[in-house]
Amino acid sequence: MAAPAAPAARPAGRPRHSKLVRRIALVLLSLIVLVGIAVLIIWLAVKPKRFVYTIEDGSIHGFSLNNNHLNASFDFVLRAHNPNRRVSLYYDKMEVTVSYNDQTMAFNTVSPFFQRHRNVTRLGVKLMAQDVSLYGSVSKKLRLDKSSGEVELDVRVKAKIRIA
Repeated sequence: MAAPAAPAARPAGRPRHSKLVRRIALVLLSLIVLVGIAVLIIWLAVKPKRFVYTIEDGSIHGFSLNNNHLNASFDFVLRAHNPNRRVSLYYDKMEVTVSYNDQTMAFNTVSPFFQRHRNVTRLGVKLMAQDVSLYGSVSKKLRLDKSSGEVELDVRVKAKIRIA
């Protein structure tokens, strides 16, 4: 009787799918390197600098605190400085909040605007606190600070900016 035939041996070497995976990985790595080089070139050409924001002036008018309810008008001049030579900004949305001891007292939005490169823009911001309820000991602390002649407020500006 004849011995059964041995199964055909597979040729030595790597399977086909590993060559495909290697090619895909090489293409992806090449794309990542090219994108990185492009970002570096753009960054070196633009050399972006930080935008600088300060409050130049501030005042409070019509301050009245009765039965833990606050009425006041907060007026600020916000200075936005764009020191960049090639970058302009679109301010799509800007929100300004005044708070005291982590309690919001007034809120307002600023109309959208465009700021050119190497430009200083001053914005007059008016916030109204109308019959705002102050909770806990905040009212008492605010009254004490006002009587001492110095009230420390937190002014926060949150903006949605697009670079042009």
